[in-house]
Amino acid sequence: MIPEWFMLLRVLIGAGLGALVGLERERQNQPAGLRTHIILVSGSALAMTLSINLSDASGDPARLAAQVLSGIGFLGAGAILRFGPNVKGLTTATSLWTMAVVGLAVGAGYYWAAAGVTILLLVVLRLLNILEARLNPVRAPLQISLIAADRPGVTRTVRQILEEHAQHVDTFRVYRQVRRQRIRIQGVIHLRKEHSVENLADMLGALDGVRAVRYE
Repeated sequence: MIPEWFMLLRVLIGAGLGALVGLERERQNQPAGLRTHIILVSGSALAMTLSINLSDASGDPARLAAQVLSGIGFLGAGAILRFGPNVKGLTTATSLWTMAVVGLAVGAGYYWAAAGVTILLLVVLRLLNILEARLNPVRAPLQISLIAADRPGVTRTVRQILEEHAQHVDTFRVYRQVRRQRIRIQGVIHLRKEHSVENLADMLGALDGVRAVRYE
């Protein structure tokens, strides 16, 4: 039987470990950040300690922990978002699941294992992210959409700008609206690392006849 003060101590340790990973996710502007990870790990740690204390009646301390792991899948699915051709949040979803296991480990008293996995997760999320950015100069696909007046040379100029800023252009489509005398251009590109999305949007928006530029 785990005393209540010791249960609270384990919950606080879990909250501290969750804060480390949550802060990193918060700095990356991910949907599940500091508060989500703290609450998640604290809850899973409490669930594990309760499961141990209640095992005298049920005989199986892993039963409640198994429900935590299965239920965390729904929370992880909520962190996965789609932005046009891009899918974001897969890494955050897996970090949520892993930190739930860390909380269970803390609740069971495996502090060193929980701390080690937390440090490993921070290394993967932070250091490998920097290494991957250096080794892979191509960014994820970026969808560009703009509306411009239907004037000669606009389509050619837009495509030229996209090709100058992109490693390669996946798609480039032009839709003409005859009645409004304007065109809608859509393209999916892989932007080079040395160029920013904001600068590209500003350059396209400065073209004569361009009325709106959107990207995602």
